[in-house]
Amino acid sequence: MPDAKRFFDPRPESVSLARAFAVTTLTSWGLHSPAEDIRLCVSELASNALIHGTDTEHGFLVRLDANEDYVRVEVHDSRPRHRLEPEIAHTDGNDTTGRGLEIVASLADGWGVEDRRPSGKIVWTRFKTGQPTRQGQAC
Repeated sequence: MPDAKRFFDPRPESVSLARAFAVTTLTSWGLHSPAEDIRLCVSELASNALIHGTDTEHGFLVRLDANEDYVRVEVHDSRPRHRLEPEIAHTDGNDTTGRGLEIVASLADGWGVEDRRPSGKIVWTRFKTGQPTRQGQAC
């Protein structure tokens, strides 16, 4: 099973399309157990990319890759990393926004940020699969 990736336009409807893409891909790979957590993380990361990481002319890319141990999810955006570095916000019980990366960190088995060339960043997460999928590729 090859990796899967899809580009999404910079519009609000793209977040739900990204969620559906992730679930459909995972289901086709037979990976049902991490699907709900991954769906939620894709939603948070796609929302962040749409709000903070894209310009009106540039959308975002979602990429999924799996091996026998992990599923790696990447959300690529085009805005330079130094302008808006993703970080977990320190919210209190009354805040209604700003919890996206806190949710991602609590559900994923790891996450981080990498530079994207020629510009932008990649926010990635990984999830243990608990199921054999394919061999020989690292997440």
